[in-house]
Amino acid sequence: MDSKQSKTNVLMLPWLAQGHITPFLELAKKLTHKNFHIYFCSTPINLKSIKKRITDKYSLSIELVEIHLPSLPELPPHHHTTNGLPLHLNSTLQEAFEMASPNFSNILKTLSPDLVIYDFLPSWARPIASSYNIPAVQLMTTGAMAVSFGQHMFHHPGVEFPFPAIHLQEFHEKLFRQMVMDGAKTTKERQVAPVNNDQPPCNIMLFNTFRELEGKYMDHLSATGNQRVVPVGPLVQGIVDDENEHSEIIQWLNNKGESSTVFVSFGSEYFMSKEEIEEIAHGLELSNVNFIWVVRFPMGEKVEVEQVLPKGFIDRVGERGLIVEGWAPQARILAHSSTGGFASHCGWNSISESLFYRVPIVAIPMHLDQPLNAKLVEEVGVAVEVSRDINGRLDREEITQALRKVVVEKSGEDIRITARNFGENIRIKGDEVINGVVEELLQLCKNNKSVKN
Repeated sequence: MDSKQSKTNVLMLPWLAQGHITPFLELAKKLTHKNFHIYFCSTPINLKSIKKRITDKYSLSIELVEIHLPSLPELPPHHHTTNGLPLHLNSTLQEAFEMASPNFSNILKTLSPDLVIYDFLPSWARPIASSYNIPAVQLMTTGAMAVSFGQHMFHHPGVEFPFPAIHLQEFHEKLFRQMVMDGAKTTKERQVAPVNNDQPPCNIMLFNTFRELEGKYMDHLSATGNQRVVPVGPLVQGIVDDENEHSEIIQWLNNKGESSTVFVSFGSEYFMSKEEIEEIAHGLELSNVNFIWVVRFPMGEKVEVEQVLPKGFIDRVGERGLIVEGWAPQARILAHSSTGGFASHCGWNSISESLFYRVPIVAIPMHLDQPLNAKLVEEVGVAVEVSRDINGRLDREEITQALRKVVVEKSGEDIRITARNFGENIRIKGDEVINGVVEELLQLCKNNKSVKN
């Protein structure tokens, strides 16, 4: 117990999505090397899914803490996660999380951590921490540019964003504007108790990003907001040593040439329409590149993959393609020497992983912040975005061209080199970045203690 008391105790509370849990957990692991003890708080179903990622090396420094949500009729405990959650239940899950504030209050009262690191949801994390005189800092799992763009759109409607490379086509802009307005409305509706005024203000916000990728956007956000952006990333999930699991995928990759294969995956929370699946299939077929394609359907939907693919597609591509249903070991595939490109929805974690493993991107964004992220990676020279028509529809020829440029053609050599350089820089600067974060967090705890005393 004494050794734990000499450490800084941090409680982490991510939103209930794997795309948020993963960066929180990776930050937790990094902090344990710097004399921090972590209480990692989530629903039982989410904690069960990450147990095997907390190896013996971390088992004494990362404690899993269950937070129980009210069991609503349409939201049983196995749905207390966004993983496989039908889209129409997303807002119900948010509501259930908001209703769990008394449970969180009890957790803080029992554990009395030195610091809370919380996510964009729920709304009560910081006020409740404040009521116990515990400082709280937010970790944003998206990039700084997307947040800056959203704030600009909200506060300066009709005024162009000061960085012209970042813009949206009309069909994506409508969706993003709606998301910004809905977010602002939800925040207003969920105004909770004010933060304890005796507590020193937290003037930093942690972002899962790094300066080489988003330096000017971090500076812009710090200058226009009331909090300084502190980069902590990229927070990339390490490769889990599960040699026997999914070994057939790795064996298949072992038989392909160096950098000859594209990994195709659109995240765990976007489900493509039949039309989108068909265009991607035709694009892969026409491109003539090797591919591993992860195809997903919402939980509970009984769909045969062959039913949604073009007739005869699997026979025609033969050994050149591997279709995986549901899940694939993304980090292991990206780290493999045969992988030469990542056809991605441009979710922030996928971008971070792709750059960490030095893999250039074929950007096929779908929704949320993804269209903005696609513009960013194209701007810095590590991606080619697939063009869509005026209504936002995908086209097989455009997909083919982008795939061939990134993986095969001489015209994409600069993109491949730039992606490799990003990966090298990330590795070199990793310790330097986390040391800066540790300094900021310890200062926050120190300021709070001096006010208490």
